[in-house]
Amino acid sequence: MGRARGGRLLLVLAALFVALLLLSGCAAEGEDEEGSPVAAAEEPEAPMEDKEKAALYAAIGGFVGKAWNGSGLFPDPCGQTPIQGVSCDLFNGLWHPTVVSIGPVLDNSLQCAPDARFSPQLFDLRRLKSLTFYACFPAANPTAIPAANWYGLAGTLETLEFRSNPGLAGAIPASLGRLASLQSLVLVDNNLTGAVPPELGGLAKLRRLVLSGNGLSGPVPATLGNNNTQLRRLDEPLLIVDMSKNSLTGSLPPSLGGLKGLLKMDLSNNRLDGRIPPELAGLESLTLLDLRNNSLTGGLPEFVLGMPALQDLLLSSNPLLGGTLMQRGWEKMASLATLDLSNVGLGGAIPESMAAMPRLRFLALDHNRLSGTVPAKLAALPSIGAMYLNGNNLTGALEFSPAFYQRMGSRFASWDNPGLCAAEADGGAPTGVAVCKDAQDPPRVGVRDRMDGGGGKPEASSSLPASSSSFGLSGHKVAGLWCLVMVMVL
Repeated sequence: MGRARGGRLLLVLAALFVALLLLSGCAAEGEDEEGSPVAAAEEPEAPMEDKEKAALYAAIGGFVGKAWNGSGLFPDPCGQTPIQGVSCDLFNGLWHPTVVSIGPVLDNSLQCAPDARFSPQLFDLRRLKSLTFYACFPAANPTAIPAANWYGLAGTLETLEFRSNPGLAGAIPASLGRLASLQSLVLVDNNLTGAVPPELGGLAKLRRLVLSGNGLSGPVPATLGNNNTQLRRLDEPLLIVDMSKNSLTGSLPPSLGGLKGLLKMDLSNNRLDGRIPPELAGLESLTLLDLRNNSLTGGLPEFVLGMPALQDLLLSSNPLLGGTLMQRGWEKMASLATLDLSNVGLGGAIPESMAAMPRLRFLALDHNRLSGTVPAKLAALPSIGAMYLNGNNLTGALEFSPAFYQRMGSRFASWDNPGLCAAEADGGAPTGVAVCKDAQDPPRVGVRDRMDGGGGKPEASSSLPASSSSFGLSGHKVAGLWCLVMVMVL
C-alpha cells in the first residue's frame, strides 16, 4: 500500500515539473535576452508603392482640404490604418486603391471642403475601379468635371458617380466616352448643362446610364441605340437609360429600339416631341417605359400591346399625344401593373378588353376626352387598387357595386363627367357623381357643381398631375399608389 502511494506521488511531481518547464519555455518566447516582450510573429506592413500612396493622399486632400493630414492619420491606407471610403485590392504582390467614395454617407466618411477641387494625382490611381462623389460640390463652389486625363483610367474604371452636387456645372466631357471598362455612369441631381455627348454610345460595356435631374439640352443621342452591335457583347447589354428631369428636345431616335436587353427607359420631364417610334417594339425585355411630361404626338402606339414584359407604362401629361385606346389586345399585357394615360388627349371609348389585365393595379385615364359608358367589368380587375376616370365626357350609369366604392375609397375618381351617374345605394357611392333617378331624367348636379352656402363652388380634390410626387401623379394618385405598395408589403 505504501509503495503504491509513493508511486502516485512521484507521478504527480513529475507532471508538475513538466508543466513548469513548458511555462518557462513560453515565457522565454515572449521575452528577448533582456526580458523585454516581443511579438511571436509580427506581420509585415501591407506593401504599397510610395508613389501611389502619395497620389492617394494628394487626390483626397484636394477634395477634403489642405488641413487633412493623410500620411499622419493613415500611414498604411490599404492595411492597418484604412481610410473610410477607400478600398484596396492586391495586384502582383502590391496593394492598389480600387474604390474611392467621398461624401457624407456615414458619420466618419470623407467629406468635401467648401473649396473642393480635382487634383491631377487622382488620375495616377491606375487600378481605380469605382469613383463616387455625393454632396461634394455646393452651389458656392462651381466646379466642372475634368475633360482631360480620363484615358489613364480607361482600362480599369467601372463605376463613375456624381450625386447631389449643385455646384457641379458645365458639360459632360466627351472624354468619358473613352472609359472602355465603364459599366455604370450615374450623374444625378447636379447642375450639368449642354448636350449629352454622342461618344457615350461607344461605351460597349455600359449597363447603366443615369443622367437625371440636370439641365441637359439637345437631342437624345442616336448613338445610344447601339447600332454597332459588334462593340457590345450579348451578355453585357445596356439595362437602364434614365435621362429624366432635363430639357432634352427633339424626337426619340428609332435606334433606341436596338437596345434589346433594356429593362428601364425613363425620359420623362423633358421637352421631347414627335411620335413614339415603332422601332421601340423591339425592346422585348423592357419593364418600364416612362415618357411623362413631354410634348409627344401620334397617339398611343399599338405596339405596346406586344411587349409582354412591360410592367409600367407611363405617358401622362403629353396633351398632344391624342388618338384612342385600342379596342382589343389588352389581354396580352399580362405583366402590366401601372398604366398612366392621364392628360394625353385620348378620345373614343374605354374598351372592355382592358378588364383582362390580371396584374393591373393602377389605372389612370383622367383628364382626357373619353366618351361612352364605363365597362362594368373594370371593377372585376383582380389586382386593381386605384382607378381614375375623372375629367372626361363619359356618360351613362356606373355599374360598380357599393362594395367596390368602399374598398377603393379616394383611390377611385369619376367626377367631372357631366353625363355620368351612379345608382343610389346604401353603403357606398362615388364622390362627385350624380345619382341616377331614371332613364328620362337628367342626372343631378354633382358635388363639384353644387353651389355652397357662400355662392361659390366648393373645391373638390383634383387628380391633375403634381410635379412634387415621385411619379408625377396627383395627391390622390400618390395616396392610391402608396396604399397599393403597403398592401403588397403586408
